[in-house]
Amino acid sequence: MSASPHQAEPVLRRLEWTVIRRLDGLLQGDYRTLFRGFGLDLADLREYQAYDDVRHIDWNVTARTQVPHVRVFNEDREVTAWFLLDLSPSVDFGSGEVSKRQVLCEFTAVLARLFTRQGNRVGAILYNGVDDFIVPPRSGRRHVLHLLDRTLAHPRLPRAPGTDLGAFLGRALAAIGRRSLIFVVSDFISRPGWEAALNQLSRRHEGVAVRLLDPLETALPDIGILVFQDAESGEQVVVDTGDRGFRRRFAAEAARAEEDLLDAFSNAGTDVLELSTGDDLTDAILRFADLRKARTRLGGGMPAHPAARGTGTEAGNEPNGVMP
Repeated sequence: MSASPHQAEPVLRRLEWTVIRRLDGLLQGDYRTLFRGFGLDLADLREYQAYDDVRHIDWNVTARTQVPHVRVFNEDREVTAWFLLDLSPSVDFGSGEVSKRQVLCEFTAVLARLFTRQGNRVGAILYNGVDDFIVPPRSGRRHVLHLLDRTLAHPRLPRAPGTDLGAFLGRALAAIGRRSLIFVVSDFISRPGWEAALNQLSRRHEGVAVRLLDPLETALPDIGILVFQDAESGEQVVVDTGDRGFRRRFAAEAARAEEDLLDAFSNAGTDVLELSTGDDLTDAILRFADLRKARTRLGGGMPAHPAARGTGTEAGNEPNGVMP
């Protein structure tokens, strides 16, 4: 993204007009499922009814009164959302006008604004492949602008020693105390082994992996001789995209890498929302709303990840995450 920090205000204003305004009409009552809290406070006791959940029976009161009683709870609706943002060099790639970094910035800004408008707090930890920078959670539009400022201003490294997403997630786990909704926004181009750290994160919090990708990373068009450069090591290689055999081998290798990545998400027990540089951001947020609705319908778990990549959810999916 070519934006600079002082452009955060016009960027957010544009997103409020073009994305959030549309979502206000499309989501409507679904805001309830987007911002459902994690905690429960005991509100009252009353006699058991046939439709009540037996797990809510208060056995002490039942034994004392000889009449079954259940506990009634009020839900804590406050949500603290954290965005763990991978801003390593590979995220700067984009085969068209939009880079993965721009998708990351706009998705984060829209979600942060949606959450803060409901009185929730948002924070972020930014990682450029070398250093971390923490934006503590707060509420309000001014804070969203500050978060967007910091994201746009975060140093872009021409090279990095190799993204270690697992180490980054481990540091984030140590830094985030209270149970939160956590978005790990990354292209997941990293040293192997990060799924164990993502699994630990999802056990303590409610995690959503937001995967950034570009169409050119999965299929090459026939556009002649190209010079490919590794965004992190700087290593270059010349390829002939006119070679059909090379394009087939590239597609096969990309398919294997895709399968390995989905297996890693499955092993981590975390659902994934895919964001391509060619995606419509409004559609992506609606997919997230589907994830949240499915989590509520299934009693706290998240649906299996194939539904998260589509436009809706499937009623038969089993919960994959942990109960809040």
